[in-house]
Amino acid sequence: MRVLESVLYAEDLVAARDFYTKVLELEEMIFDPERDLFLRCEGSVLIIFKASKTVIADSGVPAHGTVGAGHLAFAASESEIESWRERLATHNLPIIDEIYWKNGAHSIYFKDTAGNILEFATPSLWGMK
Repeated sequence: MRVLESVLYAEDLVAARDFYTKVLELEEMIFDPERDLFLRCEGSVLIIFKASKTVIADSGVPAHGTVGAGHLAFAASESEIESWRERLATHNLPIIDEIYWKNGAHSIYFKDTAGNILEFATPSLWGMK
C-alpha cells in the first residue's frame, strides 16, 4: 500500500501555488484559487485545500477539513537536504529546526506560506532507503 494523496490547508491559494510550484518546484495539475490546488509529487498528489471551503459539502465529496497548520515530510538524501537548505535560503525561508535523530537520520523543518510545517528527512528516519 502507498499513500495516493496528502492534504494540507491554506486560505491564500495563490500564495500557496507560488510557494509549491516555484520554491518546491512541484508540478501543478489543477488550480482553483477559490477552492483547491493539486500538485504532482513523485507518484502521489499533494492537495492544498482552502479550509474554509472544505467544510461546505458542495464539491461532490464529503465535507472535510481542519483548522490550523499541518505537517508533511518529503524524503530527501543527505545531499538533497543540503541542496534544499541552499534553495530555501535563496527564498529567505528559514530552517526552523534541524534534528539529527538517534538512528542516524536527519531532518530540516521550515514553513510554507500558510504556516504548515514542512520537513525534508532522510528515509532512514523510518527505516527506509
